[in-house]
This record gives sequence, C-alpha cells and structure tokens, in this order.
Amino acid sequence: MLAIWKREMQNYFLTPIGYVFTGVFVLVGGFFFFLYNIAIASADMTAMFGNLVSLFMLLVPILTMKLLSEERRNKTDQLLLTSPRSIAGIVAGKFFAAATVLLVAMAIMLAYVGILCAYSQPHAGQLVSNYLGFFLLGCCYISIGVLMSALTESQVSAAVLTLGANLLLQLFESVGSSITIPYLPFLNDVLSWLSLHARYSAFAAGIFSVANVFYDVSFCGIILFLAVRVIDRRRWSEG
Repeated sequence: MLAIWKREMQNYFLTPIGYVFTGVFVLVGGFFFFLYNIAIASADMTAMFGNLVSLFMLLVPILTMKLLSEERRNKTDQLLLTSPRSIAGIVAGKFFAAATVLLVAMAIMLAYVGILCAYSQPHAGQLVSNYLGFFLLGCCYISIGVLMSALTESQVSAAVLTLGANLLLQLFESVGSSITIPYLPFLNDVLSWLSLHARYSAFAAGIFSVANVFYDVSFCGIILFLAVRVIDRRRWSEG
C-alpha cells in the first residue's frame, strides 16, 4: 500500500493535477474567507467551510478520475493485479494518496486560520471540529470517486460518474430531509441518520461525536470494499 501511495503522490505532483486542485481549492477558499470572515469581521469559519463542501464536490473528480481508470486504459492494471500486492492494498493506497492531497490543501489554508487568530479570538474547538468534519466528508466523496474510477476505463466517464453520484447523493439527502412521507414518518429519521451532510453539520456546529467519525470511516470502508469487489470480479472474468 505504501508503494502505491508514493507512486500516486508522485503522479499528482509531477503532473499539473495536484497543483491545479490545490491552487483552485486554496484560492477559492481564500475568496470565501474574505467574503464570510474578513469583509464582515467574523471569527466563525463555518460559512467558509460550508461553501467549500460544494466546491470540493465539483473538484473531487480531478483527484479520482485517473486513479483506476487510467490503469485499465493503459493495460497496466494487469501488472498491478499480478504483483504481490493485494487488491485492497492497491485501492487503499490510491485512496489515501487522494486524501493526502486534500489534507495538503487544507494545511495550506491554515494560513487563513492564522490571520483570523491575529485579529480575533475564534473558538478553537469549533475550528478543529470544522476541519475534521470537512476532511471526513471529503474522504467520503473521494471514496465514491475511487469506486467510479474502478467501474470504467475512461477518465471522462469516471469524472462524470463521480460528479453525478455526489450530486445525486446530495439531492437524495435534501429531498429526504424536506419531504415527509405519509404513513412512514420514521423514514425521515432514517434518512437523517444516513445523511453524510447531517453529520457534517454537527461537526460544523462544533459538536464532536465519535459516532459521526465512525460512520464516515465506515462509509469510506464500505465504498472502497465495493471498489475492490469490482476489480476482483473483473480480474476473474477477464482471466
């Protein structure tokens, strides 16, 4: 897994992909920081992170579209699959590389936190909770992108599928939280419990919950497991 992670990190930063993602994320994040913090003299970064969620949902295909689809298109997937590395290790290495790029971008944005601390007194607990919640939600989006990349050999298709899946997920959560189904009132509670964004909202409010952390980690694990099964099934069908 570590070797895969190193290779993917090199691919991100020896090509424009890592720099484009990080640059756009940090620059647009800076715009949101100015708009919701500097311009109105607010020490609360919740609105900035809330807008970054929508931005990241649009940017995540940049990180994930090549991870597995390019291997398949270039026929290098067979070399990986016949190596001593497990499929789970390969998928995990690629996932953690994309998550690391997100973490790098978020680390650069700590400069905004420094500016905020120099001129105000933000709530430290809420800042940490926002950072953690955003990173976990970002990892959930990344895991979906890894799965979509495993389903196709076309990078464009993988990007479109990832964006579509994330938009559908958000639409599903929005509809589920706003519509009450007659005779099934418990369904709203179920949808709310399943909602990634509802759990992120708790983090954004400064509420740390081990259950929410466990849910996000479990979500990533399940989606990555599906990606492993997709690759494993294709290996046996093509073999």
